[in-house]
Amino acid sequence: MILARKRAAQSFDSTLDWGKVLIGIVVVLAVQLLAEVAMGRLAICKCGYVKLWHGVVASSENSQHIADWYTFSHVLHGLIFYFIIRMLFPRLTFAYGLLLAFFVEGAWEIVENSEFIIKRYRTATAAFDYFGDTLINSFADSIAMAVGFIMARTLPVWVSVLFFVGVEVLLALGIRDNLTLNVIMLLHPIEAIKQWQMGG
Repeated sequence: MILARKRAAQSFDSTLDWGKVLIGIVVVLAVQLLAEVAMGRLAICKCGYVKLWHGVVASSENSQHIADWYTFSHVLHGLIFYFIIRMLFPRLTFAYGLLLAFFVEGAWEIVENSEFIIKRYRTATAAFDYFGDTLINSFADSIAMAVGFIMARTLPVWVSVLFFVGVEVLLALGIRDNLTLNVIMLLHPIEAIKQWQMGG
C-alpha cells in the first residue's frame, strides 16, 4: 500500500512538474541565446550555411555549426550534472533536476561566449581561430547536455563512467583535446599540453 502510494505520488509529481519544467527550459534557453546575441554572437556560421557536423577542429568554422567534436564534451556535462545534482539534491525530481542542469549549462554557455573566455581560449590553448559559438551551436550544446543527463539517469553507473572515460580517450586521440584538458588549460595552462595539442 505504501509503495503504491509512493508510486502514485511520483507519477503525480512527474506530471505536475513537466509542464512547469518545460516552460522553465524554454525560458532558460531564450535568456541564454538573447545574452549571446547581446554579446555579438552570430545566429549561424558567417560562411552562410549550416552543417549538421563539422569535424575540423583547427578551423574558423569550429563551434559554428550544429555539432562538432566538442558536442561530445557537452554530453559529458550532462553526465556530470546528473550525478552532482543527485548528490546535492537527492529529493529533487528528475524534471527539476533537468531544469537545473539546463540553467547551469546555459550559464556556462554565456560565460564561454564572453570576450574574456574567448581571449583565454585563444591565448592559453591551441584554439587560435575560436571566436565564440553561433546561436545554433550553443543551442545544440545545451541539447547535447540534456542527452547526457538523460543517459545518466537511464544507464547503470558503471556504463556512464565507462562512457565518460571512453569519450575522453576518443577525443584525446582524435583531436588532442577533451573536457579534462579543456578545464586544465582554462584554469592553469600548461605549455607542454599546448605544444602537444598544436602537434609539436
